[in-house]
Amino acid sequence: MKDTFRKSIHWSVGIAVITFVLAAIFSIVSTYLLNGVTWAVGMVIVFVIVLIGVFFDMLGVAATAAEEAPFHAMASEKVKGAKQSILIIRNADRFANFCNDVIGDISGIISGTASAIVLIQLSIRLNLKEDGIYQFIISILFTSIVAALTVGGKSIGKTIAIQLSTYIIFQVGKVFYFLESRFNIKIIKDNREKKKKKTKRK
Repeated sequence: MKDTFRKSIHWSVGIAVITFVLAAIFSIVSTYLLNGVTWAVGMVIVFVIVLIGVFFDMLGVAATAAEEAPFHAMASEKVKGAKQSILIIRNADRFANFCNDVIGDISGIISGTASAIVLIQLSIRLNLKEDGIYQFIISILFTSIVAALTVGGKSIGKTIAIQLSTYIIFQVGKVFYFLESRFNIKIIKDNREKKKKKTKRK
């Protein structure tokens, strides 16, 4: 019980630090991209940020919906990415937490901030008063569109993720395999191998 609690605290602290760093990076990059661009380009950037959130939300759902069995058959045939796909499913809770909560929430926050910047640019472009009715209407309309795209996109993404969970996780597994084989970057570690090594030492 204590060991599980310690692992949970360790993961929570780690993911909080990662969230802080990623949020800062997302914020700096989005602010830099929006600086000096037209409101139309700014809208495109906002929609791209929304799509990033929808995409990662889909990955998180796919990880929780996928099953190991198909990948064991692939792993026995030494198919590239199969082993990594199994590790994703075994760590589905943490993978989903990162994709849905970390990237998803950051995208939601950054898209809101970016939307505000775009609205300011649009108001300046149209010479609208700060407390005018037209600015109020445009603000509500744009915010509603972003919210609708976010919620609607995630709804469609969840349906796709559940129906094509095996395919989606396999593609992610291939990406993880590429990172491991080419750059020696291991995204997810096999905890079972660690336990085996510990038992052998004992």
